[in-house]
Amino acid sequence: MSVNSITLVGRAGRDPEVRYFESGSVVANLTMAVNRRSRNDEPDWFNLEIWGKQAQVAADYVKKGALLGITGSFKLDSWVDKNTGEARTKPVIRVDRLELLGSKKDSEANRFDNQGTKAFGGSPNDEEIPF
Repeated sequence: MSVNSITLVGRAGRDPEVRYFESGSVVANLTMAVNRRSRNDEPDWFNLEIWGKQAQVAADYVKKGALLGITGSFKLDSWVDKNTGEARTKPVIRVDRLELLGSKKDSEANRFDNQGTKAFGGSPNDEEIPF
């Protein structure tokens, strides 16, 4: 019996890079930072690859800093570097399930524009309060 399953909760390290193919397929690639138990430790970084409908969800809703939960499997991408001719590898998590864990309010409060200033702000109005 073999098992290749990974479950992580962390924050998106960047906005997803999304590619659309003529076949209709879509893929989103992004990084994810997962904190260790101790605040003094640096987070672990993971490369994520998301295909299909989940990739479109990532493209539409995931922004840098968004809190995510993922379930997937580990794979090792291999290629030959065009410049040096050396064999290269990169560990990647192929995401099977993507969960958006932050609320809409959280994502808007933490969204920044290209100049590093908050793109959204202020207090919620009565229409934004769910109860």
